[in-house]
Amino acid sequence: MPAPAKIRYVLSCGVAVLLAGLLLGAATSFAQGGLLPFALAPLANSVSGWTLITALLVWLTRQETAVSAVYGVIGFGTLVLGYTIAAELRGFTYHPWFWGLIGLLAGPFVGIAACWLRGEPRRAALGAGLLAGIAIGEGSYGLIAIADTTGWIYWVLAILAGIALLTGILVRRSGNVLLGIGVTILVAAAGYPAALLLT
Repeated sequence: MPAPAKIRYVLSCGVAVLLAGLLLGAATSFAQGGLLPFALAPLANSVSGWTLITALLVWLTRQETAVSAVYGVIGFGTLVLGYTIAAELRGFTYHPWFWGLIGLLAGPFVGIAACWLRGEPRRAALGAGLLAGIAIGEGSYGLIAIADTTGWIYWVLAILAGIALLTGILVRRSGNVLLGIGVTILVAAAGYPAALLLT
């Protein structure tokens, strides 16, 4: 692809991630208002939910690593911004700085992980391990710490989604099972105390 066409494509994908992030972030705010059934309500207000949304948006662009890292920041950041705008429209005051900073710090890693799901086996295992670890870690936290107020169904689904993602990538990319599982365990183990600090 010629350089000008490549630049246009990268920019158009970035705009698509931005717009999708704004719309989906706004949707999560409205979903908190009762659009989701109780069993799935945590989806609208969870790290794993926003992480997997951001990863999906980046994965769909099929861009290289550096661009995907930038898209990760754009995706996570616009989810926060869209949520903030919708919250204001609903009459709630929401300060986006805390989650915006988390998106700025975590976004590149989520974007890279999503990009690497398409990569060679070692990178695919690392990317899947990071994303699966986030889902499993927060799912475990939800089951142990807050299931009495949120219900348990979403947290079990988050754990199962993490396991399914990891298994699918390891089987499809044939190999690096120990690496993928090891990264997943490390991220999940770190994610539990992190979730305690963030709530």
